[in-house]
Amino acid sequence: MSELKKAKTDPTDVFWGTAEDTRFGMLGLKGKDQHLQPMTHFVDRDTNSLWFMTSRDTDLAKAAGEGWQTKMSGDGTEAWFILVSKGQDVQICCKGRLHYSDEMEKHKELWNPVAGAWFDGPEDPKLAVYRLELEEAAIWASTDSSFVFAWEIAKAHAKDEDPDVGTHTVINF
Repeated sequence: MSELKKAKTDPTDVFWGTAEDTRFGMLGLKGKDQHLQPMTHFVDRDTNSLWFMTSRDTDLAKAAGEGWQTKMSGDGTEAWFILVSKGQDVQICCKGRLHYSDEMEKHKELWNPVAGAWFDGPEDPKLAVYRLELEEAAIWASTDSSFVFAWEIAKAHAKDEDPDVGTHTVINF
């Protein structure tokens, strides 16, 4: 089944499939005067979350806060994460609450050799780990076939109607 058809029938599956197949996205904080930043994410379907590792020295970490700043409010910081599938036929904008995590077990679970290029281990004091607790995601899916796209455009002109080359839906977690 194409991603376009699946996005119409099972958008939640398209979201998780895209998140698992795509290693990078752009993360930003609502109300902060800074650009979204490229980040690698780790999928956690069980908690409807995405996890991130970064340095405490980044603008993102400084703006998001950590420790008592996020735990006392319980709300976290409202954040946006943008994903584009490898085939560029699925685009996702998800939002939720970004929470700082000091759970060492989670740091160890997420640890990998790539993180080891920047940090001295999961206990490195420079390492900041965040969980994006997902609230909703907007999904746009389009055909990845140039033939189908051309056919739909030609058909739309002939019938004076909009072409069926994509879909948009919003899911809640």
